[in-house]
Amino acid sequence: MLKGKKVILGITGSIAAYKAVYLLRLLVKTGADVQVIITPAGRKFITPVTLSALSGKPVLSEFFANNDGTWHSHVDLGLWADIMIVAPASANTMGKMVNAICDNLLITTYLSAKCPVLVAPAMDLDMFAHPANQRNIELLRSFGAQIVEPGTGELASGLEGKGRMEDPEVIVQRAVDLLESQKKKSLTGKKVLVTAGPTYENIDPVRFIGNYSSGKMGFAIARTLADFGAEVYLVAGPVGLSISHPLIKRTDVVSALEMEAACREFFPLCDAAVFSAAVADYAPAAVANDKLKRTDAEMTIRLKPNPDIAEGLGAKKKENQVTVGFALETSNGEVNALRKIEKKNFDFIVLNSPNKAEEGFMTDTNRITIIHKDHKKESFPLKSKKDVAVDIVTALEKILLK
Repeated sequence: MLKGKKVILGITGSIAAYKAVYLLRLLVKTGADVQVIITPAGRKFITPVTLSALSGKPVLSEFFANNDGTWHSHVDLGLWADIMIVAPASANTMGKMVNAICDNLLITTYLSAKCPVLVAPAMDLDMFAHPANQRNIELLRSFGAQIVEPGTGELASGLEGKGRMEDPEVIVQRAVDLLESQKKKSLTGKKVLVTAGPTYENIDPVRFIGNYSSGKMGFAIARTLADFGAEVYLVAGPVGLSISHPLIKRTDVVSALEMEAACREFFPLCDAAVFSAAVADYAPAAVANDKLKRTDAEMTIRLKPNPDIAEGLGAKKKENQVTVGFALETSNGEVNALRKIEKKNFDFIVLNSPNKAEEGFMTDTNRITIIHKDHKKESFPLKSKKDVAVDIVTALEKILLK
């Protein structure tokens, strides 16, 4: 979403300025750092006190803060922001934006902005439809601004038509989509294999040996890699998760042998592999054709070791391929993780633990330490698995783009 993003919210002279209060509240709720700039006309419709209380910052309007020469630098503001949203955008303000009429702080900041700009017009239907206003909107588009088309309905004049500022929820989503589209696709052209979830090893037609892996971590990694522009081969064990992205090719498997076969097919095509699946270490030596009947006697199931997929592929990886492993350890975590790095030829390993309720399997959060083959390590605080995925992919990115 917009967590941690720096947002300039420009408010202009329109009756729809009251909606900007709700928009500001939503932006702050997402975790955005919002700086409000309001035009002199905008202050006639909504007070800076309300806006300052919601944003936690002084509301900017004038060029000069005091009579001592202190001023608000539109250049610094333009460099500070990750996105600028003008909502509501009056016909007057859009005309000034198009023609560089710098008679207020909002316009000078717009002209200095290096970030994406989102404009949400609001006015009466005849003003909106006027050729001069439509020309200005098209010019703003040609300058790179994204226009949030107004809605149709009852207007402040009592008339019905197009001109209502779009709902704040829609504007926030447009801002999210715009920032997503602006992301640097640093891994474009790279192909990455990702394994996710558990494997199930059949005992009979209705019973199996498995583990508690939900696949959430692996799926988050696959999605993040695709967001970075990589083509992803996702090999997923039996999980109840869905994923949709044009750069993700999903292959569903059940057993360790099926997962190994899929990985052997895709690994030679890839620049990297992230082995986040919790592959069963053992499988029954014999699988019953019929359901085993319960008796009062003890049952013994003889197990045989499954192939170690990561170790097998790690032994065959090319000089330019990168492999990443996971170590879920209940004790002696770093010692065991370092052994796995050497044994399986990993470039780095992600160490985590199931010892706390909010970490490991079947949770939406995790706490990890990334340990590299040169023994350098970085520990991270508890985060959502989506944020953990970004940390892992960023570490992989640094190696792939060396």
